[in-house]
Amino acid sequence: MSVRNPLNIGAAARAMSNFGFHHLRVVNPYEKAFREARSAVGASAVMREAEQFDSVADAVADCTLVVGTTAVRHRQLHHPLRRLEDGASLIRKRIGKTSRVALLFGSEKFGLSNKDLSHCHWLMRVPTREENISMNLGQAVAVCLYEIVRDGKAARSPEKLPGASAGEVERITMKLLDVLHASGFLEMRRVADAEERIRRLVRRLNLPARDAVIWLGIMRQILWKMHSGQNPQNEKDAES
Repeated sequence: MSVRNPLNIGAAARAMSNFGFHHLRVVNPYEKAFREARSAVGASAVMREAEQFDSVADAVADCTLVVGTTAVRHRQLHHPLRRLEDGASLIRKRIGKTSRVALLFGSEKFGLSNKDLSHCHWLMRVPTREENISMNLGQAVAVCLYEIVRDGKAARSPEKLPGASAGEVERITMKLLDVLHASGFLEMRRVADAEERIRRLVRRLNLPARDAVIWLGIMRQILWKMHSGQNPQNEKDAES
């Protein structure tokens, strides 16, 4: 949750407690005392165990599916956008012992930035009326979580092939960016949001966990050949 207002965080925690969700992650909360928000009625455990992170990338690093939420408004989107009921159905199928799913919310005032959204696989929206499209954060969290849990008969079996975590995908993304810089590709096609475009491109691949290691090895070998001399194993050790 990329939200700073402690009252909104408390309201979101209360909604989580209402519908049986317990793992709250907060990115750069505005106040250190956010755990004491009075709006978190009945959600003291959720607030007490909430984890704080410095960036969205860190917050979702161990997740295999990251879904962003947006009111859309007039912004240009670069992700698949699903209605709430369709997105909730896909999320239900991914929740399991081998899949950790993140549902990402932004602040009421600004929503999620383009950089935040670049960490998402796809986006979801609540179909509100155009004349009053923005929702209170606690209400938005409650509506989304209700839709996810309301169909108790939905299939909850894990995927046949567990997906790569967001942390693994991010490492591949950064290594690919190194390759593109070293090859001169990005200099030939200069765009302001190149990193975000590449991040979205890699996430659209939906890499299985078993393939992530192979792709990272491929990128390292390419860089080694391009730099002609550095042992890829030494590069790997330097990163760890």
